[in-house]
Amino acid sequence: MTNQEVPSQQTQHNPDTVTLLKSVPVTYHVLNQPEATTLRVNMCVYVSGVLLCLFSGVLSGLSSVKDQQHTVSLSGKWSLSNSNGSVSLPAEVPGCVHSALQQQGYIQDPYFRFNDVSYRWIALDNWTYSTTFNVSTQLRSKQKVLLVFDGVDTVASIQLNGVSVGKTDNMFRRYDLSVRDLLTDGDNELKVSFSSPVLYASERRKAHSAYRVPPECPPDVQKGECHVNFIRKEQSSFSWDWGPSFPTMGLWKGVRLEAFDVLQLIQVSSVPLYNLSVSQWRVQVQLLVDAVQTTNGQITLSIPELESEQTVQTQFLSGKTKNSFTLHINTSSQVKLWWPNGHGDQPFYQLTVRGFQDGFLVLSTESKVYFRTVELVQEPVVGSPGLSFYFRINGKPIFLKGSNWIPAHSFQDQVSPAVLRNLLQSAVDAYMNALRVWGGGVYEQDLFYSICDEMGIMVWQDFMFACAMYPTEDDFIQTVREEVSQQVQRLKSHPSVIIWSGNNENEAALATDWFSIPVSQRPLYRKDYVTLYVNNIRAIVREEDESRPFLVSSPTNGAESEQEGWVAANPYDPLYGDTHFYSYFLDCWDWRTFPRTRFASEYGFQSWPSFSTLQPVSVKADWSYNSSFSSHRQHHENGNQQMLQQAALHFNLPNATEPLKRFTDTLYITQVMQAQCVKTQTEFYRRSQSEIIEGKGRTMGALYWQLNDIWQAPSWSSIEFGGKWKMLHYFAQNFFAAVLPVAFEDNDTLFIYAVSDLSHDLKLRAVVSVYSWANLDPVCTLKSDLLLVPGGSAAAIFKQPVTALLAGCGLCTRLTCLLTFHLEDSGGQQGPTNHHFLSSPKDAQGLQRPNITAKVQQDATGYTVTLHSASVAPYVWLDVGNVPGRFSSNGFLMVSRNRTVGFEAWRSTSVAELSRSLTVTSLADVY
Repeated sequence: MTNQEVPSQQTQHNPDTVTLLKSVPVTYHVLNQPEATTLRVNMCVYVSGVLLCLFSGVLSGLSSVKDQQHTVSLSGKWSLSNSNGSVSLPAEVPGCVHSALQQQGYIQDPYFRFNDVSYRWIALDNWTYSTTFNVSTQLRSKQKVLLVFDGVDTVASIQLNGVSVGKTDNMFRRYDLSVRDLLTDGDNELKVSFSSPVLYASERRKAHSAYRVPPECPPDVQKGECHVNFIRKEQSSFSWDWGPSFPTMGLWKGVRLEAFDVLQLIQVSSVPLYNLSVSQWRVQVQLLVDAVQTTNGQITLSIPELESEQTVQTQFLSGKTKNSFTLHINTSSQVKLWWPNGHGDQPFYQLTVRGFQDGFLVLSTESKVYFRTVELVQEPVVGSPGLSFYFRINGKPIFLKGSNWIPAHSFQDQVSPAVLRNLLQSAVDAYMNALRVWGGGVYEQDLFYSICDEMGIMVWQDFMFACAMYPTEDDFIQTVREEVSQQVQRLKSHPSVIIWSGNNENEAALATDWFSIPVSQRPLYRKDYVTLYVNNIRAIVREEDESRPFLVSSPTNGAESEQEGWVAANPYDPLYGDTHFYSYFLDCWDWRTFPRTRFASEYGFQSWPSFSTLQPVSVKADWSYNSSFSSHRQHHENGNQQMLQQAALHFNLPNATEPLKRFTDTLYITQVMQAQCVKTQTEFYRRSQSEIIEGKGRTMGALYWQLNDIWQAPSWSSIEFGGKWKMLHYFAQNFFAAVLPVAFEDNDTLFIYAVSDLSHDLKLRAVVSVYSWANLDPVCTLKSDLLLVPGGSAAAIFKQPVTALLAGCGLCTRLTCLLTFHLEDSGGQQGPTNHHFLSSPKDAQGLQRPNITAKVQQDATGYTVTLHSASVAPYVWLDVGNVPGRFSSNGFLMVSRNRTVGFEAWRSTSVAELSRSLTVTSLADVY
């Protein structure tokens, strides 16, 4: 959606919560040293799961050596004021201006009704964060003292005790400023003065007078701000087609002082590499170190569990340097591999790095190391022009199943660990193995990637450039180079990150002329494109990380785009690379409308969230599909109409006379439409993985747009803001299942494919049940013969003309009957039961209101809802309002009289509350 050098100034220091531990009473005896020599841990800091410790020695008969390092957090309560001092308030750091104003009662919930527009003034003003702090004599006596900002959003000048110490212009960088000589005995005053990001972007645009850098502004429907491409900031913060305009300002990550005498360890990264020719693993360890003066010493690398250790002599040069070391893994040790979700486990090992100077331990770190290989395979395909495009993990081709990730909140300080874990667990629970971190948001916090490591979620990582051309002035390029270097160093230790991608849709924007650039000027824009993404970003990534593939854009033709000078004639070519595909007017039930692509990295349809999600940010006057609120919340041109037009192809639209019921029924029908559309498209991609049809196919990835929401509004998401699953996400639990039956028609012939992600072969048959819309008893059941379905493939196992199938069943026509089907082997059913409608439900004969009754019960395992239906009921939807949680199944086709569904509550509730809150809706209940 839509020249290498060591960094010399600022370098990323895993920019999230830093936990300072008190001196730990642990004593270490140093090998080959006199008995009286002991070491005490003076300071330990946890940085994104890596324990960094610095030590000092205690020599017999001598006084204690000073602490090597001293760290003081400056996060917490600060003061915040606007440019003329009319607004002054306390503010939390990390945080942002909007959050502070809301927390102190100056503004309402920014997401309430039309507040995104009402609160534009906040981002048009300048704001200053200030704090005072004391420092010990011990800290001030250190050889070097740095003031470290892990994240500054975005354009700011920093003053310490009235002296300017630095400026910032990039939200995605760590800044460290040397301040030792400015610190005083008493109070020290620190001020961070922020400029309006909207006005800054506009000024940068005006200064770029030689030629325009489009787009100038977002579409009016987005109610956003202009020229976001001129500022290194979350691009969607100026608005997007699924989100509001809240151009934030603030210290969005931690602030601290770091003081040291000898050296400071800024960053540790470890990248395992496998040498196939000698069947040996090695771990490339990189230490980013800031040394007061050139320091000689020894580094010992070890992974005890793999009986692997190496010691090397080294020299840390004065200043900030990158120092690389290699640990060769003992070939007699059996290395356990990290696998994506559904393909194996996610084991890890502890890597210890210790540094000695003159026999004394001066640094020690511990971090997790996961072993896995990744290859992006682009090679000729038998029977097809073009090239393949698929990922091999540990030598195994993997079909990527998943979605696209956008920022989980407009205000990053409000994205809690619980929110992240809930969303990522929801992805895993729908059998996803991959997420694309989209290039218009933020490089996610460390915890996001750590959870992905732990859960086996592969990450396609975009760099933060989206849907625009970008300037290439020296200062812009330099800040981007530092951004890229820091982010790659921060993230490359994570096995979950399997690919880097330079931008979102910018190759396509150039190639297909989104911005109406005159032909004579296009070479200039292509030159800028290559300068930014190839000569700078790609070059840095290749220097920093040899373990992963890099794509310049998404979508792209990959190797073919490179051959065409990095901008292909048609970056959407299904014979190469990945594709993004959206079509809101063609019938989404017709698989022929979808591209038979090598890899589908974006596709989707909009829906509205539940009433319970909208209610807290709206009032009664808003609860109509045609209200000003419903229009205001829709940021995609004609989106509300497109949803109903697509739904009307197959469903009767809601027509209740009671306004609230018509509104909630309309929300429901948009979710039904979205779920069925994305289901049909995803199943098409999954069944296309093993075949070539008319030269196209071998699809090896399906990442629908989008997983999550940034606020309460219509969007392409499968999970609502707040974590509630839409019908689409419940459908994903089935269409991403490891073993899946898929049905489709071609020339009035019904085909059923068996899709398997498993490593082993299966012998499967299709079992097809024919039901009448008017009756809950099956009319007839058909079974195919057992056929071999190889692991990691899709194979046709059932084929029959629909007319013959119905004739064999007796009293059935396309309008009166429907099909359910599943797969089974000799031991029973494999995978979920699926359905295939022989006509649009709006044309179905015999479909009636099912009068479903429901009973909520509680037992030792939790809550259940037992349903009783009088007739066949499609798209049965259970909703318990604002009780957070999820059902074991939802949105299902009910072809039995009774069905029991589990409910997992995310807070304490009761049978009484659930019974009160529960509504059950099916398709025939809305018209």
